[in-house]
Amino acid sequence: MKTIFAKKSDVLQKWHIINADNMVVGRMASQVAKILRGKNKPIFTPHVDTGDFVIIVNADKVRFTGNKLEKKAYYRHSGYPGGIKEEMAKDIMKNNPERIIVSAVRGMLPKNTLGKQQLTKLKVYSGPDHPHKAQNPEILNLNN
Repeated sequence: MKTIFAKKSDVLQKWHIINADNMVVGRMASQVAKILRGKNKPIFTPHVDTGDFVIIVNADKVRFTGNKLEKKAYYRHSGYPGGIKEEMAKDIMKNNPERIIVSAVRGMLPKNTLGKQQLTKLKVYSGPDHPHKAQNPEILNLNN
């Protein structure tokens, strides 16, 4: 039996829409990362982008388990000495809730150029509206 490797021309990419209302961030992010990579398809090949596009709406209504909303810190660094910045999850949820989901999904994708390419297929919106109606996304229910 031969091993079949997917080519870019073999891949059919669909669009999925996920309503993040009252979903746990990490559990949702792991399933989204699986869809972006294409691990839910029988044609999955590790070195080819076989994943689908994912639209996440209502990002401002996600939830954290335990005490993470108050205690979890997100760090970034400017590259200069002493340039580390710390921001708490509750502050990010007020100002830019999309950043929390993108950060969680980015951490679950490969750390290479393929992972960056797969992350571009993730579209996150804080409200219920999105500009991708022309792509006819199908609603995807995640079992959380």
